[in-house]
Amino acid sequence: MYAYTDFDRDFLAERNAQFRAQVERRIDGSLTEDEFKPLRLMNGLYLQLHAYMLRVAIPYGTLNAGQMRQLAMIADRWDKGYGHFTTRQNIQYNWPQLRDVPDMLDALGEVGMHAIQTSGNTIRNVTADHFAGAAAEEVADPRPVAELIRQWSTDHPEFQFLPRKFKVAVTGSDQDRAVTAAHDIGLRLVERHGRLGATVLVGGGLGRTPMIGKVLSDYVALDDLLPYLEAVVAVYNLLGRRDNKYKARIKITVHENGIEEIRRLVDAEFAPRKAAFNGADMALLDKIKADFAAPDFTPGAGDFQAHYTDDPVFRSFVDTNTVAHKHRDYAILTVSLKAHGATPGDATSDQMRVLADLAETYAHDELRISHEQNVILPHMPKRHLRAVFDALSQAGLGTANIGLASDIIACPGMDYCALATARSIPVAQEIATRFEELKLEHAVGPLKIKISGCINACGHHHVGHIGILGLDRAGVENYQITLGGDGGPDAVIGERAGPGFAYDEVVDAVERLVRAYLDLRDHADETFLDTYKRLGATPFKAALYPEVKAHAA
Repeated sequence: MYAYTDFDRDFLAERNAQFRAQVERRIDGSLTEDEFKPLRLMNGLYLQLHAYMLRVAIPYGTLNAGQMRQLAMIADRWDKGYGHFTTRQNIQYNWPQLRDVPDMLDALGEVGMHAIQTSGNTIRNVTADHFAGAAAEEVADPRPVAELIRQWSTDHPEFQFLPRKFKVAVTGSDQDRAVTAAHDIGLRLVERHGRLGATVLVGGGLGRTPMIGKVLSDYVALDDLLPYLEAVVAVYNLLGRRDNKYKARIKITVHENGIEEIRRLVDAEFAPRKAAFNGADMALLDKIKADFAAPDFTPGAGDFQAHYTDDPVFRSFVDTNTVAHKHRDYAILTVSLKAHGATPGDATSDQMRVLADLAETYAHDELRISHEQNVILPHMPKRHLRAVFDALSQAGLGTANIGLASDIIACPGMDYCALATARSIPVAQEIATRFEELKLEHAVGPLKIKISGCINACGHHHVGHIGILGLDRAGVENYQITLGGDGGPDAVIGERAGPGFAYDEVVDAVERLVRAYLDLRDHADETFLDTYKRLGATPFKAALYPEVKAHAA
C-alpha cells in the first residue's frame, strides 16, 4: 500500500494545524456556525442530528493493521467505542466533541490517514474494487491508478469549488465490484495491444435522479489519463448547474448537453492539458506501483481440506465468505459486519483490533473496506483459515452471510443523518433477523438488498436487487420498493414496484418477494435477479400487492 512521504506528512501537519486554529475560533465565538461550515466540510466534519460526525478517508479501501488499530483507539478515546464503515469505503465517527476533532486528525496523521475531501463540492475519496490485487480475473491492480488520482485531485486548485461533489471509482476487473457506472467518473482498466488504459464512463449517479454512466471514451492510455480526467472535470466545472444544487451533478450536465457534445468539449480541452502534463504523471505512477507490489505468497494449504471436509459450519463459512484468489493456496476472505440484527457497517473498537491482529498475524498485514460495508482480508492463506474463523467467531464476526439476504447495505438513516426522512438501520436489522429465523437465506442464494433513508440514496437502493427507499409521507415513514437493480458490469436502475409500505409492513413485503422468487425460479441456481430478468416485474408485483390481485379476481 502507499507509504506517506515527508511531503505528505508535512502537508497533513500544516493542514491539521490550520483546522485546529479554525476550531478554536469557532469555540470562542469568533466564527459563526455558518462561517465555520465550509471550513469544517473541507476537513470531513459534518453536523448531524445529534452531534458532529467525522468522516475519515480510507482511499480505495486499503488499510494495514496499524491503521486499523489507530481507528480503534480513536473510537475509544474520542467517540463511543465503535465506527461505521460506509458505502464509499470511509469510516465515520458519529459522536466526537468539536474540541477533540483536531486531536483526532493528528492521530490519523500519525498513521498516514486523513479526512480531507470526504465532504464538500470537490473530488471525493477515490474508491476501487475491494478485491484489487487479489482477484484472479483482474487485468491489473487498480489501486496505483486510484492513488495517482487521489494525489492529483487533493487540493487541486481548479476543483475545490465544483458545482457539487464529484465521485470517482476504478476497477481492474470485468466483474466491476466498484459500481463504476454509478459514479461521476467510472474507470474500467483495459488492455489494448499490450498497453494498459481505461474505459471512461461519465455521468453516473444515484440520488433523486438516478442515471447509469455513459461511455465517454472506450480507451484512454494510462499516460493520458490524468490530463483526460482534468479535461472532464474542467468541462463540468464550467458547464455544471450552479443555480439548483439538485441539478448540479455531472449526470445532469451530460443529460442536458448530450454525451456527444460533452465528448467534443472534453476532447478540445484535453489537448492543451496533455501538453502541460508532459509525462510527469507516469513517473509518479511508476513510483506508486512499487508500493503495491504483491506479497510473497507461501505455497501449501496445510490441513485446510480436512477442516473443510469434517466441519459443516466451517465449510459453510468458507463457501459463503470466500472467493478464488489469484494464488491457488490463498482465498479472498470477506468478514461480515452484518451479524443478524446488528447495525450494518458498524464495528466495535475490539472488533477492529481483532481484525488488525488477524491481518498482521496471518494475512500479510492488509485489510480492505468494501462499499458493501464489510471488511476483507484479501490475501488469506488457506492453511490459516480455520484459526482465523475461530477467532472471528469469538469476536462476533463469524457470520456466514456474504452476498445473502442479510448482507444488507444501509445508510445511517434517521438514527443519525440530518438529511434522512426515514429509518434505515432498524429496517435492515429486522429483515436480517427475519431471514435468520426463517433459515431461508442460504436456500435463496445471492440477493442484494439495499436501503436508503432518503432520496440521496447513500444506501445505493437504486442498484439493489431489492431496493428500499424510506420517505416521509405527511409525517409518517413510507417505504418504496424497487426491483431488478444491479450495480455490476451491466448496471441498471431498479424499477419502482408501486405504492410504498408502512414501517411495520416492509419486512413482510420483502418476505413475500423472496417466497415468490423461490416459487418462480426455474432451478436452485437461478438467482433472484435472473428470475426477475426472465419473468419481469409482474409476478413480483403480484406477490407484493396480494390485495390488488384479490380485488381484481
